[in-house]
Amino acid sequence: MTEVDKGVVKESNRDKLSIRLHVYDTEMSVTIPRADEACYRAGAKLITEVVNSYSSVYKGRKSEKEILYMALIDIVLRYEKEVARHDMASVADILGKLTTEIEEALEEK
Repeated sequence: MTEVDKGVVKESNRDKLSIRLHVYDTEMSVTIPRADEACYRAGAKLITEVVNSYSSVYKGRKSEKEILYMALIDIVLRYEKEVARHDMASVADILGKLTTEIEEALEEK
């Protein structure tokens, strides 16, 4: 490994952070980009809250695996709705700009 390569490795290691996350009933050690720490912690909290919610309703009636899958589907559904909402927001923004340009062009005539 060259000195340049070592410098790149050291630089990339500085951008990483080792943390412990509590996810539902599990403690996990993960190495993450420093900039993403808040997102990882929020994600672990969301997973724990959703699984706890489903567990409180279905524990004893569904297997733990089914409860985890239900929670996973719930979280993915939230994600997909958010992505679709953001996609529509950008479309609405573009349509608004186009409408303004069309109205201005019509006023000039």
